[in-house]
Amino acid sequence: MSLDPTLRARIDELLSRDRVVLFMKGTRDAPRCGFSAAVVEILDGLLDQYTTVDVLADAELRDGIKQFSDWPTLPQLFVERELVGGTDIVWELAGTGELQQRLGVVETPVAPPRIEISPTAAAAISDALRDVPPEEGSLRFRIGRRWQYEMAVGPRQWGDVEVEAGGVRVLLDRATARRAEGTRIDYVSGPGGAGFKISNPGEPRPIRQLRPRELRELLDGGAVTLFDVRPAAERALASIAGAIPLEGDGEARLRALPKDAAIAFHCHHGMRSQAAAERFREEGWTHVANLAGGIDAWSAEVDPGVPRY
Repeated sequence: MSLDPTLRARIDELLSRDRVVLFMKGTRDAPRCGFSAAVVEILDGLLDQYTTVDVLADAELRDGIKQFSDWPTLPQLFVERELVGGTDIVWELAGTGELQQRLGVVETPVAPPRIEISPTAAAAISDALRDVPPEEGSLRFRIGRRWQYEMAVGPRQWGDVEVEAGGVRVLLDRATARRAEGTRIDYVSGPGGAGFKISNPGEPRPIRQLRPRELRELLDGGAVTLFDVRPAAERALASIAGAIPLEGDGEARLRALPKDAAIAFHCHHGMRSQAAAERFREEGWTHVANLAGGIDAWSAEVDPGVPRY
């Protein structure tokens, strides 16, 4: 049976969004199967930017991509609209260096980071690993793009960086190894019970949620640059004086700023601007803020002359 033309057009459009597209179960930040997670780890170690498509959110697409590619399993990696393959093939190509060539990246060595594991944490980890043969599993430590920390027991994978800390063998994917310098893992007790506590000096500051009056004071003092993430049609309805549209050349103006510059984002109610703030925080900007409540709250609390819509 031939693929429905409308669905084929959808897949063509998805493949046109980026040079590298991964059809997977879940998302880049939250894979929902081990095979998808394995490909994400490989790609994260090689690329900052690529697009993922969650096939679990769309049953028609989940079946359609298999028919489109004539490949029976998921995930599926495409580079420049051409199918590379699934997990096993991606793993094999990464091991031989062919994947890096197809992606157009030069793989550089990743230095093992310095990690500290406290004696109490090392004892808890060693207890969890007591019955696991070394060849079958070690502590896998991962730092996600949004600086979420994950610890699990698992085998060595392609590209892993190995470190020893507190008598514990720790395996890190390449992306994590670049973020993990100076990480400390402790095991502490609290009102909710005992658990691991992880700190990392390289973690960017949390996104600051500014109330409208706080933002006005910062703008009046020239202490922050404000970017408007809304499209032109919304900006025509209402705007905050001095806000720079992010679309057009606005993003280039932002990227020309030093990464320790104070930047803030706003939209209608604060959700789209939060997403923009998270994106730039992930890319290394260290002083990022969001206007809580968006321009609607600005109108209600600071400037009633700004129309509400």
